[in-house]
Amino acid sequence: MQPIVMDTNLFVSALISRRGASFALVGWLLDEAKRGRLHNCTSVPLVLELEEVLLRGVNRAKYPQFSEADLRRFVDDVVAISAPVRINYLWRPCLKDASDDKVLETAFNASAGAIVTHNVRDFIGVEPGFGIEVLTPQRFLERIKQ
Repeated sequence: MQPIVMDTNLFVSALISRRGASFALVGWLLDEAKRGRLHNCTSVPLVLELEEVLLRGVNRAKYPQFSEADLRRFVDDVVAISAPVRINYLWRPCLKDASDDKVLETAFNASAGAIVTHNVRDFIGVEPGFGIEVLTPQRFLERIKQ
């Protein structure tokens, strides 16, 4: 299986609800990491973005049960279940949102097969231009269960 890169919005969604595909995907990544298989890739820019997004006030209001320390440990856990990627090539600006460029750069530098995101429309042009699929978490889960 080719590596994937999960967009930050999936981790936010996983903290908000235990019923969605994002939560299921994070659980799958954890189970796979316990078996020594790191499917998700991350980079320093993505980790820094994840921490900033999780600690943002508007998002914190969506998961008040977690303290700041809990969220920082969650970021550490994401790093622990992800393969590190060194960014050698930048593609900025490529997409409308600079945050999405960080996801694309991580995926490109990791030779990832897919970017998994809730915002598929934000990555229009990535598949034909870079050969990286852009999938929703639900679609990705369906694919790995086949």
